[in-house]
Amino acid sequence: MDKLLNLAARILMAQIFILSGIGKITGYAGTQAYMAKMGVPGVLLPLVILTELGGGLALLIGFQTKWVALALAGFTVLSALIFHRDFSDQMQMINFMKNLAMAGGLLLFVRHGAGAPSIDQRGR
Repeated sequence: MDKLLNLAARILMAQIFILSGIGKITGYAGTQAYMAKMGVPGVLLPLVILTELGGGLALLIGFQTKWVALALAGFTVLSALIFHRDFSDQMQMINFMKNLAMAGGLLLFVRHGAGAPSIDQRGR
């Protein structure tokens, strides 16, 4: 049962980053404009896509999971502070709290790693 739970946890956590990264690729100009509106230089969008898509895929397969999860947790908190700080808007408050909850889940990967099956656990 542990292997199934480890895999399910990684799939469930990784999917939001993978889908968000793909969404930013397909909606590149709109995302860049939104970032600029929020005071973030649009030139950083490729780095954001790499973080979300690359980090999500690495988490999914369990590659360098502790470091990837730490980076994604920091990215997620930073995203909440930049993009979801309008607490007068209930949806922004929900997104802010969702990001904090995701960061909490990611910190569990920092503590415990990917578990098996994963690339990190290969050969153990």
